[in-house]
Amino acid sequence: MYGIALDVGTSGFRAQLIDLETKEVVTTSMTMKHPLPGGNVTDHLDFAISVGEDVAHSIIIDAVGKMIEGFDVDPLMISKMAVCGNPIQLSLFQNSEIRDLAYVGENMRKRMGIDNIQRNARIFKASDIFHEILNLDNCLISIPPAIEHEIGADALAMMVETDFLEQEEPTLVTDYGTNAEMAIKVGNRIITGSAAAGPAIEGQGISCGMLAGPGAITDVNMEDDAWRISVLDENMETVEGHLIDPVSGTIFEESDTVPDGITGTGLISILSLAMETGIIITPPKLKYGNIILGEGIEVTEKDIVEAGKAIGAIRAAQLTLIHESGIEYEDLETMYMSGASGTYVDALKARKIGSCPDFTNKTVQFGNTSLSLARDIVTEKVQLDVLIELSGQIKTDHLMMATNETFKKLYACELGYWTEGMSMKVYRKLLKMSKLPELPDSVEYPVIEKKMRKDISNNGSGRIKVVEDIGGTLEELAVGCIMCHQCEKECPEEAIYIEKEDDLIAKYSTTKCLGTACKRCVNVCPVHAIDYKEIKLMI
Repeated sequence: MYGIALDVGTSGFRAQLIDLETKEVVTTSMTMKHPLPGGNVTDHLDFAISVGEDVAHSIIIDAVGKMIEGFDVDPLMISKMAVCGNPIQLSLFQNSEIRDLAYVGENMRKRMGIDNIQRNARIFKASDIFHEILNLDNCLISIPPAIEHEIGADALAMMVETDFLEQEEPTLVTDYGTNAEMAIKVGNRIITGSAAAGPAIEGQGISCGMLAGPGAITDVNMEDDAWRISVLDENMETVEGHLIDPVSGTIFEESDTVPDGITGTGLISILSLAMETGIIITPPKLKYGNIILGEGIEVTEKDIVEAGKAIGAIRAAQLTLIHESGIEYEDLETMYMSGASGTYVDALKARKIGSCPDFTNKTVQFGNTSLSLARDIVTEKVQLDVLIELSGQIKTDHLMMATNETFKKLYACELGYWTEGMSMKVYRKLLKMSKLPELPDSVEYPVIEKKMRKDISNNGSGRIKVVEDIGGTLEELAVGCIMCHQCEKECPEEAIYIEKEDDLIAKYSTTKCLGTACKRCVNVCPVHAIDYKEIKLMI
């Protein structure tokens, strides 16, 4: 018999087939994108509410079903599945209530009758949600408990799958992603929080971005007055890439491993080295135009703005969590980094640009803790009862960044620095004016400890299978369309096209579309033929 560990991440899914007799991973699969339109949890939530929870659920379950089919085992031989993710992704996976996650105001939730939604641990039949696509009649699905409104099983994972809970000195942990979950431990007290960082932290939402996968640039370093890029190969191993001049794009030494794009960790490394070498003087201004890292692979000032929004949100949330815990910044001893971005990034470079505190004495990097926890639940290394007890202990200490005044002030400073060209000197003055603590000096020689070399530490016997045929097509009647094709030209992702059948139909690719947060196609239509509302799904 087999079990499946599944991480439903905001930027993509990862799954592992596990032999329940040997407890070993047989094989691993992943998607390079999330099947829903949009690049972050807010987009996915907005899409589900606007278009329909059933539609969003169907798209997700179809994608997971294709990952399971790719394992090439009889579905009736699968008896266990454990699924981890944040509350939004887990709610969409289960097709359960999500509206409470969309509204911060308690009064609004009460008026809608959704003010007391519990996201407890749950075990249910896989056939309840997979019955239309897979025969999983012998399989039970386990869902770990959420901690709080916006802190779910993935946050629990980053604490359980590291030694965070055993630390006696003040320690901060962050699971880096489009929704960066974090927690601080001070004595016996644990305070949780999260920052909706956006897609740039994982390589999406930038011109040449991609998730951590084969062909992704994950690092850059100086070598003989040029930049040596590092790229992930087919086994998700970091290998040496081109030696290139980032200003002219001249390749001095060509590698067999050709880059396809830049992941979030690569972007952080690029920003750090560009600042160090003077290519960036003050963000987001580039001294020589774009940074060139391969044929068709460039970093623009717009990319720096998008990256800065993500980095700024994470740094503001981390500083807020430290401040609200009652300790001084200098008291924080250790920083833990998890998730794909936390694994592959050069920690010293992350410290330099602010996505990781540079004033701690130690930084420790872990892998995909969400997938690890799902695997440990399947193999019974971790019991649900233990997770339920832990989530109950820390539920009362949760910090909502959306309503926190300290976070608002800090994030305003971050936006000024990353998007408006404000100097760090002015940044520090604004902190003083806002009566917030000054940033301490950076620790010159911190201890950097890398617990995992890869995001997924155990891939099984073969290479990771990339499942590309996910998502589907959303269709909408284009009533009154004059076939001007302005919507197609306006779409930055080439996600929409108009097709004439019996009627004129607007068709949207779910994996390309940026979702309800974009709607550039809707806004540009001169005759209001589309509105991205009356949509049906074609898978």
